[in-house]
Amino acid sequence: MIVYPKIKTRLPGPKSRRIIRQDEKYVSPSYTRTHPVVIDRGEGAALWDVDGNRFLDFHSGIGVTSTGNVHPRVVAAAIRQMKRAMHVATADFYHQPVAELAKKITSVAPMKGPKRVFFTNSGTEAVEAAFKLARYTRRRPRTIAFINAFHGRTMGSLSLTCSKRTQRERFAPLVPEVTHVPYAYCYRCPYHLSFPSCNFHCVQVIEDVYLDKVAPAEEVAALIVEPIQGEGGYVVPPQGYHQRLKKMCEKHDILFIADEVQSGMGKTGKMFAIEHWGVIPDIIATAKALGSGLPIGAAIASAKLMNWDRGAHSTTFGGNPVACAAALETIKLLEGGLMKNAERVGKVMMEELTRMMYRHDIIGDVRGKGLMIGAEIVRDKKSKKPAPEWADDIMMEAFRRGLMLLTCGPNTLRIVPPLIISEDQAMVGLAILEKSITAIESRKKK
Repeated sequence: MIVYPKIKTRLPGPKSRRIIRQDEKYVSPSYTRTHPVVIDRGEGAALWDVDGNRFLDFHSGIGVTSTGNVHPRVVAAAIRQMKRAMHVATADFYHQPVAELAKKITSVAPMKGPKRVFFTNSGTEAVEAAFKLARYTRRRPRTIAFINAFHGRTMGSLSLTCSKRTQRERFAPLVPEVTHVPYAYCYRCPYHLSFPSCNFHCVQVIEDVYLDKVAPAEEVAALIVEPIQGEGGYVVPPQGYHQRLKKMCEKHDILFIADEVQSGMGKTGKMFAIEHWGVIPDIIATAKALGSGLPIGAAIASAKLMNWDRGAHSTTFGGNPVACAAALETIKLLEGGLMKNAERVGKVMMEELTRMMYRHDIIGDVRGKGLMIGAEIVRDKKSKKPAPEWADDIMMEAFRRGLMLLTCGPNTLRIVPPLIISEDQAMVGLAILEKSITAIESRKKK
């Protein structure tokens, strides 16, 4: 069913305003709410608020509801399992859903040979598991991570995160011996070079400088990298980048951890984004879209690597049977056509966004793979000066017109709709987005 936006009230509507007042009285203010709306329900690529306003979903709950809002097959699978058992403590008891999901998710992971998986409740827990496993197996104290990376907010994953100041401020001391290095952000190369003539200078610097003078290679357990930086601005590195990183890691016996929490589970047109580079990670951390909205994450590694002692790492809720049932159905849907749809519709959206970039001076760059797309907003193309306030204004203008999307990085519009979205819906959304960009452009020129 194709559903288009329809705004019936002034936003926020009266019911939303009442619930928001209650929320602000009792809920932690640390949440980064941006849209003054109370979501009531969803279906496919559409969302309704409590006042009956209908929105087109270009955020999928921060890349979570990839199979669409309340996909009937996922809901049915979860209900069937809920009628049997809502909770089994995976730490202490065996149950069939976790065994079945483990078999399935290891079969779709790109690593060769036998694999194992540790299930978690979230992305940050999946990263924590990968972080701990790397230290445990390598018996080395150091880790390499990247500037503008986001890996989570719990203390271990926060130590790897280097996305926004507010995420790290006043939480020190963090886990020690994490070294952050520049990422391959070619639109804003930190070394002021150009690709491909740079010959991956950003990788060579890691090996020549950081692994020599800052974090000696023989002391580094792992390098953790997002195949596509998420919260950092949907930054897509060039072909060859991850291959060079992997080669460097192999040379120094450093584990390569791919953080696929946001980029994984089909949204780039492949199950895991790292597959676009043909690189086989040592460990994958994934979550978000794995359960289509139910909380579940996973750290996946070879059976040889994931061979830690009983009790070395465990969980009460990780691998919840209901979440496992939802995840199993999610993977079936991804393999059954949704990944192909992400590739097909994503190509159409990238082409249209590229045309929009040439029509609007404030769109500095368009980048992405599949349905994980970023449009960077700048003051003008020549200066490339970031315009974060304009990006926020465009987001809110689109919201008032019935399109819900989020930003990432300081100044990038994040476009990550459910993979079930149709080409017609995608073009309707982009038309709303362009009208919003035009409206903000005209206001800024006055």
